[in-house]
Amino acid sequence: MPPEPLPSVHPVATPVRVLLAEDDRELRLLLATALRRDGHEVLEARDANHLLELMGDALVYGGGAPADVVVSDIRMPGRSGLELLAGLRRDDWATPVVLITAFGDPETHAEAYRLGADAVLDKPLDVDDLRVVVQTLASMRG
Repeated sequence: MPPEPLPSVHPVATPVRVLLAEDDRELRLLLATALRRDGHEVLEARDANHLLELMGDALVYGGGAPADVVVSDIRMPGRSGLELLAGLRRDDWATPVVLITAFGDPETHAEAYRLGADAVLDKPLDVDDLRVVVQTLASMRG
């Protein structure tokens, strides 16, 4: 049986580069596949430290901004998504950040927004919600 078509999301004029950090391999693959179907370029990271490596490589070898949107799980081995976000904002990165969490209590959401998150989505994650948020943030880029 063929997969159901994805809901319509209007394509952006230029490809959107999404950096995706998720330690759950199956979820990372699912999210990356959905975003790629929308025409986005997705760089997958197994955790926040790996995401930072990818960002550094993109700056050194890519000659420009490493990402248009960052999507990160909050709880991962090593550095958390909140620590990642705090570091990016401390270093004056304005890249939109979407955090996803299985522990979406009000305090976690409040802390994420205080640190500068552009969106926080709870697991179980509706992939279409993520697609719309990424599309919205991408359409707002200068």
